[in-house]
Amino acid sequence: MASDVEQPAFSYRAKNGKSSAETDGIEEPLLKNDSREYEHFSVLSAILPFLFPAFGGLLYGYDIGATSSATISIKSATSSGISWYNLSPVEVGLITSGSLYGALIGSVLAFNVADFLGRRRELILSSLMYLIGALVTALAPNFVIMVIGRFIYGIGIGLAMHAAPMYIAETAPSQIRGQLISLKEFFIVLGMLVGYISGSLLVETVAGWRYMYGVSSPLAVIMGSGMWWLPASPRWILLRAIQGKGEVLALRDTAIYCLCRLRGGAIGDSAPQKVDEILSELSHLREEEEATIAEMFQGKCLKALIIGGGLVLFQQITGQPSVLYYAATIFQSAGFSAASDATKVSILLGLWKLIMTGVAVLAVDRLGRRPLLLGGVSGIVISLFLLGSYYTYLGDIPAVAVVALLVYVGCYQLSFGPIGWLMISEVFPLRLRGRGLSIAVLVNFAANALVTFAFSPLRELLGAGILFFSFGGIAVLSLIFIFFIIPETKGLTLEEIEAKLL
Repeated sequence: MASDVEQPAFSYRAKNGKSSAETDGIEEPLLKNDSREYEHFSVLSAILPFLFPAFGGLLYGYDIGATSSATISIKSATSSGISWYNLSPVEVGLITSGSLYGALIGSVLAFNVADFLGRRRELILSSLMYLIGALVTALAPNFVIMVIGRFIYGIGIGLAMHAAPMYIAETAPSQIRGQLISLKEFFIVLGMLVGYISGSLLVETVAGWRYMYGVSSPLAVIMGSGMWWLPASPRWILLRAIQGKGEVLALRDTAIYCLCRLRGGAIGDSAPQKVDEILSELSHLREEEEATIAEMFQGKCLKALIIGGGLVLFQQITGQPSVLYYAATIFQSAGFSAASDATKVSILLGLWKLIMTGVAVLAVDRLGRRPLLLGGVSGIVISLFLLGSYYTYLGDIPAVAVVALLVYVGCYQLSFGPIGWLMISEVFPLRLRGRGLSIAVLVNFAANALVTFAFSPLRELLGAGILFFSFGGIAVLSLIFIFFIIPETKGLTLEEIEAKLL
């Protein structure tokens, strides 16, 4: 270890009395006992370390929902409340995608600052970007300032979607970690639904778009205040300890204090033992070595990049933005005249997404990650081929398209939606987790931008039917990828998951 400070002695013996390095030449997880099944915690104390980071997802989802109506409001000659309402399609596109490109920059920034700042301070910085971006956008006197506001808000999105799953994963009890990180996806969808509803209510109000974007400000203040009050991630503190970035015993005591705050009184006197177990595990996994960029593409981090990056890539290139693009048309063709208005369709789909995300939250720590991914993506494959058939052969049976759309949305929320974010927060080694997640988040937003950009040209070139068949083929490839590559991480501690990837 880089520090000369006297350190507590950490030891581990396997069930057969041998150390893990001596067990038949196989490196086993050091926490190889049943303590993970009985990790004590207070429910109330577990809620707040999830809730305030999850506000980062809520604000991301709200922006998606509100923007769909804000772009209608801002182009209205009668209700925009501005003189520069006559925007070109390119300018509307910049407003819509400005936060997405800001998120890309936020992901790049996170690569270098995440481990230096820590998860908690990165979320505080994210809330500040959310607040500034929302205020600048809502009060913008002209188009340029509005785009700048959207870009700043997007930086907040990139930082939040990077740090929130890390903080939740590193602070949550292992037996409910999957539920809590999946519940963050629930908050994203809830934010979308709230954005759709507020947009529907304000779309005809004079300068309604200002109110739509301004609503984010108090939510950002709540998020920042909550993260200021919460403790830092004990695992991040212990990583600094074993890397010699502070006095070891003092950092150990700080980690114990933070763990007690996170678990509440239920943890009793076992916090020091738990911290010592994590320290022992991190030392065994050679986390004391400084991470290098080259290591991101070697060994177990390369495996983690393949798992996490592959999931979030398939999450986007299986056509999620494109399928939702057709939602209003599909419902209208099926005779749902009341749903022909885009805002009403959005609310309907938002409710369905919320319900299915709730099902995933309840099931992920019971059934596991792989069963939900395999089952959900199988449903996505079927729905995409049904959509391709509708636009190619079955145009006179609109019920096929409606069923396919609902199956797609429901299966996505059971699989790629929550579990993509869950897996990327679990599989990276601790000392490389900040950089690894920044790459995965960057892949996610870049793929989203690529699919969104390429959709219209591909639709014109290939036609909707062939395009959906193509997405279906990609979904089949993703199913093969999941079956052969994705491990099961249900019930394992983060250190055990890391050891499993050795």
